[in-house]
Amino acid sequence: MSNQRKTWLSFDEMRKAAEAGDAQAQCYIGVSYQTGQGLQQDYQEAVKWFRRSAEQNDPVAQCYLGFCFMAGQGVAQEFGEAARWFREAAEQGDPAAQFNLGMLYETGQGVPQNYAEAVKWYHAAAERGEPQAQFNLGVFYEQGHVVPQNYEEAVRWYRAAAEQEVAPAQCNLGLCYQTGRGVPENMTEAVRWFIRAARQGDKTAQHNLGVHYASQEAANNPTDESQSG
Repeated sequence: MSNQRKTWLSFDEMRKAAEAGDAQAQCYIGVSYQTGQGLQQDYQEAVKWFRRSAEQNDPVAQCYLGFCFMAGQGVAQEFGEAARWFREAAEQGDPAAQFNLGMLYETGQGVPQNYAEAVKWYHAAAERGEPQAQFNLGVFYEQGHVVPQNYEEAVRWYRAAAEQEVAPAQCNLGLCYQTGRGVPENMTEAVRWFIRAARQGDKTAQHNLGVHYASQEAANNPTDESQSG
């Protein structure tokens, strides 16, 4: 199936295409209802159009429909149905669906908990540039959970996610530089990544920066007790 997404000159033209059975147009109409862009927000209508498109095997619509079931948005929350639609899209290479399916396997929602399957789908999504999957994969490699512990691989995936502004990945990458895990120890790089994460509100990064600056202050202003007395 081609990954090329169509465009239409007007909303009316897209609506006509959707009503005539065009799967991509149906998906876009669903997004319009979900977000309230160009139409009054209506989650149930969004689900209706996502389902029409998903049943024609459109992977983007399948992923959206899976999200609706996962969140209980426009339909009753049903993790089994969410997993079903995420899998349909994931097997067609949709990275968001691959990440969400991995998350369901990690948490055991809608499918039996299976960390190996979670890692498999995170890896597939991460290779396609999905930033949250890249971060989660980095955590698995750092902890040595399911996969062999590999700090270099952890750093690789943290960096990929950090460069896409995932704050916890920026913080963890900073910690790797601070401790020399997977990269040569480099406090300047550690601080650079802590700052990027802290600016996004990451509490751990903010704490790490505070500790670093406090230790610098103490080093620059030592108390010489030998001269007191």
